[in-house]
Amino acid sequence: MGYFDVIDLPMELEHLLRVLIAGVCGALIGYERKSRRKEAGTRTHFIVAVGAALIMVISKYGFMDLEGRDGVQIDPTKVASEIVSGIGFLGAGMIFMRKYTINGLTTAAGMWATAGVGMAMGAGLYILGIVATLLIYLTQIMMHGNFKGKLVASTHRLIVTVRQEPGASERFRQLIEERGLTLIDFKSGGKDEEKRQLTLEMVVRLPKGMTADQLMPLLEERGDILALEFK
Repeated sequence: MGYFDVIDLPMELEHLLRVLIAGVCGALIGYERKSRRKEAGTRTHFIVAVGAALIMVISKYGFMDLEGRDGVQIDPTKVASEIVSGIGFLGAGMIFMRKYTINGLTTAAGMWATAGVGMAMGAGLYILGIVATLLIYLTQIMMHGNFKGKLVASTHRLIVTVRQEPGASERFRQLIEERGLTLIDFKSGGKDEEKRQLTLEMVVRLPKGMTADQLMPLLEERGDILALEFK
């Protein structure tokens, strides 16, 4: 008797539905990351959620035909438990240190949570998976710097390129302090003698109610500022 003679079509369709819903939820979380130009976007989160749901379904239902044969006992958590460690390894590759600033931590945590959403869908816990997806998505939006800065002081990494002139770095330091920013770290990133440019790297804390978007036009008023980047 072949596979198609004993296939349980309604159950197979339900399993497929779980994987598809997991993919949609993962894509939603990834879309928010992509809109912020982060390391992992829609495709990566979609694949993580689909993969986690698929492995969960296989772990839970893929070995049912073996259970009870020759005293074999099936533990459905065996395969599924490897998802957590596997995603942890994948997420660790997105976390890196750049000039005393940690990058990719939120994206890595989001991928780990996305795998959890996929596992919930694969186990048939639809409400839990959907609510968790909305919770992750809304939290990432609400706690992003532009929103958070309206409620509490936020910290940013600032990279600025100025004309290489005597006292240029000190003048910019004074400008930062005049705008009410707290300077946490300040150093010269290097000089371009050919273009007569100086790169300054700093970590600043914006006062409550100020966002990076509001500060950009103020700093660009200065003619000696050639480039400005907030992270």
